[in-house]
Amino acid sequence: MRTRIRHVVAALVAGLMTIPLAACGGDDEAGADSFTVGLLLPSRALPRWEHSDKPFIEQHLKKLCPRCTMEYANAENDATRQLHQVTSMITKGVGVLILDAADTRALRSSIRQAQQEGIPVVAYDRLAEGPISGYVSFDGEEVGKLQGEALLKAMGEKADDENVVMMNGDPTSPNAASYRKGALSVLKGKTKIAKSYDNLGWTTANAYANMSAAVSALGPDRIGGVLAANDAIAAGVIAALKAAHVRELPPITGQDAELAAVQRVIRGEQYMTVYKPFKAEAAAAAAMAVALGRGEDARDIATTAIDSPTTRNIPSVLLTPTAVTADTIKQTLVKDGVYSVDQICTRELQPACDEAGLTR
Repeated sequence: MRTRIRHVVAALVAGLMTIPLAACGGDDEAGADSFTVGLLLPSRALPRWEHSDKPFIEQHLKKLCPRCTMEYANAENDATRQLHQVTSMITKGVGVLILDAADTRALRSSIRQAQQEGIPVVAYDRLAEGPISGYVSFDGEEVGKLQGEALLKAMGEKADDENVVMMNGDPTSPNAASYRKGALSVLKGKTKIAKSYDNLGWTTANAYANMSAAVSALGPDRIGGVLAANDAIAAGVIAALKAAHVRELPPITGQDAELAAVQRVIRGEQYMTVYKPFKAEAAAAAAMAVALGRGEDARDIATTAIDSPTTRNIPSVLLTPTAVTADTIKQTLVKDGVYSVDQICTRELQPACDEAGLTR
């Protein structure tokens, strides 16, 4: 079984988005499993958690372990609530936890409690502190590099004379630090970073307030580009610029390939987003959770190992993100079945979709 699951993850890393049923073992083999997998997600602020990650993880768990069940909880961006949710799942006797921490430091004691009860924890999307057994996410620095490279390309030859505003993610998230580090590795020395803001909770409202402050400080016509860490932040940036009556929006980055963001890219309001294949991430997390629930070694699933501030050599799967602009939506998001052309191209967007080649 270990070899079969390892082959599944290898295929995913190579670009496959689904797990073949043959990799799940026969009915006799799968029938021996009956443990519960606890899934804890951080918030509902981003559509992906409820609309992509949760159903994909549940789908792949059922494929790999038909008799396994899933217990689900959402922290609503409240670390204290998530602490209680973890404790509740431990009390209920789950076999393994998949945890996307609302606060990666605050959950350390809960992860230690799970370990003491013999419950392995797979850190999902964000690298939580504490004795976790495995980690599944995307290469965060690569995400930032893709954003930085796209921003420089969009600004063109004038990049070195332009003011760039850095709209970073939530400082409590280690992902935000990785994104920023990757972006700075590209932008430093090639453009002027005039302002930099952290956006608590990754919210559109905080991004709006911070971008409004940047406009007041720099002037509405003196911003050449905005490095927005994700699509929710990009939405706040765009709203603030429009409120300041900026007619020609500067290039703005994003991440998560949310449908609204993809439509903003088509509309010309947002220059790019970063597509992270959530099906592959969910499938890898499910494979790792099932292996750990069966008492197997997470290294049979992992493709690399990384260190957290508290734990060394964590078996990990880090998947590769992809930059998406208006002219690459069709060969990325549409091709992978994330969205159909009909979903993206509303009546209002038909002319822009025609121009981008989506409707041809």
